[in-house]
Amino acid sequence: MSEEIPAANPSLSAEEQSVVIKLTDTDLQIIDAEILANSSNRWHKVARVVVWTEKALNDRYPGLSYIFYAHRLRSLAEEGRLESQGNLEYMRFSEVRIPE
Repeated sequence: MSEEIPAANPSLSAEEQSVVIKLTDTDLQIIDAEILANSSNRWHKVARVVVWTEKALNDRYPGLSYIFYAHRLRSLAEEGRLESQGNLEYMRFSEVRIPE
């Protein structure tokens, strides 16, 4: 069995960037709240939180992908609203939780 080689999160596509620039502060608050709702005080893989968030918001924000949600999650960690371990640039090799 070979070891998995980490792959960094890709950049937003030009198409997705055009959707992102149209998001309002209210949209970002909704997205951040969903990311936090999919997190807990226990460590969860970033990929898990991101996928759950994307599924929950897909109907409301169909032009956004897991890449955007991973960027928002990283912003929440930088703000201290989430704790992280590992490198958040690698979704499958990092974890987050709500600070205790």
